[in-house]
Amino acid sequence: MDGRPASVTSEGWGWRYGGRAAWAVRDLSLRIEPGERILLLGASGSGKSTLLAALAGVLGGDDDGEAHGRLLIDGERPGVLRGRSGLLLQDPDAQVILARVGDDVAFGCENLGIPRDETWRRVRASLDAVGLELPLDHPTSTLSGGQKQRLALAGILAMRPGLLLLDEPTANLDPEGVGEVRDAVGAVVRSTGATLVVVEHRVSVWRDLVDRVIVLAADGGVLADGAPDAVLADEADVLRRAGVWLPHDELPASRVVDGPPGPALLEASGLALRRGRGELLSHRIDLSVDAGSAIALTGRNGVGKSTLALTLGGLIPSAGGSLVATPELAAGAAASPQRWTSAQLLTRIGSVFQNPEHQLLEATVRAELLVGPQALRLPLAEASQRVDDLLERLRLADLADANPFTLSGGQKRRLSVATALISRPRVLVFDEPTFGQDALTWARLVELIAELRADGHAVVAATHDLDFISAIGAREFRLASDVADAATMRGRRS
Repeated sequence: MDGRPASVTSEGWGWRYGGRAAWAVRDLSLRIEPGERILLLGASGSGKSTLLAALAGVLGGDDDGEAHGRLLIDGERPGVLRGRSGLLLQDPDAQVILARVGDDVAFGCENLGIPRDETWRRVRASLDAVGLELPLDHPTSTLSGGQKQRLALAGILAMRPGLLLLDEPTANLDPEGVGEVRDAVGAVVRSTGATLVVVEHRVSVWRDLVDRVIVLAADGGVLADGAPDAVLADEADVLRRAGVWLPHDELPASRVVDGPPGPALLEASGLALRRGRGELLSHRIDLSVDAGSAIALTGRNGVGKSTLALTLGGLIPSAGGSLVATPELAAGAAASPQRWTSAQLLTRIGSVFQNPEHQLLEATVRAELLVGPQALRLPLAEASQRVDDLLERLRLADLADANPFTLSGGQKRRLSVATALISRPRVLVFDEPTFGQDALTWARLVELIAELRADGHAVVAATHDLDFISAIGAREFRLASDVADAATMRGRRS
């Protein structure tokens, strides 16, 4: 494989997904020189992920959409340059291929014909670089979302591509993991000279590693382009209006005024967790979810936050202990949420999965939002009003007729949150609800959740977003790796 750093040229390039009226990217002209390190910014839905997929040659053909202009890597169309670029997707599940960790990291190298000894040397070095300290035969099916993100990044680093394309590589990582992954990427680009294009909403993570910032405009073309300090200083107001997270900007203060605790809705006592059908986790959970409360599930990647969220949501069985809905929540249903039907869950506990695509069902955004109201047999006028309200508040109104699977990662996340909110359940269980959001859409989500708390709804969120925890006035329930301190609750209220 050619390991030289790659160049990128875009000449009036654009892409429109099949069945969509609006262009995902339009009139994009730019030049990226070999070895440059680019931070690609822009509002949620401005086309950042589409551009990265195009550069990786995986965007699709004429049946999948329509292109105009030219997009080239080293003067060639991306699709003909095997192994020249490596792409880390927003969805780590989409990049897990093989059943064991070592085999999965080795997959790309093997397809490029790299000798066996060199492949396995790279596998071990890449796993060390991203901080994934697991045996090579560890099953990939038991990894958390954050661990899968590290695994996918390790597989890309092992291939040593000339163009490294990272789509929100730290979005699902714990704070310590963010630093580890950023440092691993920095070490690779310094040692190989690879060209780097990284998409993130929060500038501060990558600011010191990149030498250029490019901001895509929502209506096509480039909004700003230049050295990081110059762009962030000279275009601060423009970037802020576009939803770019700027360093040192103050975040919205919590709008929640804590009063006396409401009645308990859900109570866990000695709750034991099991990941899938296999690993029994060490935690024994004692937790009360009260009306009007917000609880943030935190801890390192792989510690069991998503498993706890799915268990509290009544979607997977516990391995022991008890999980009981109080009469306030059960309202005539069985005491155990794990015995509830989907119809009973609709107005009692709503869940938002870590991967939004796992709960998308319909061909349009509007139809997706109507699933819950139709199951509740709401009058059409009321159902339509709920849909229109959420579309507007979550900045999805212009996408009402779009196929949900053609949305950006941030747009899919907001849609998945909306599908849970629309049935107005008393308890909402979110897994990484702020993933992929720009500053403006993040603030919209915070505002909605603050209103839910004020109306007596309970919120449980598995998250690494400390700003979000503070903004919604949540208490932090930390799952620790140490068996002796498996779970601790502490306040983080404003």
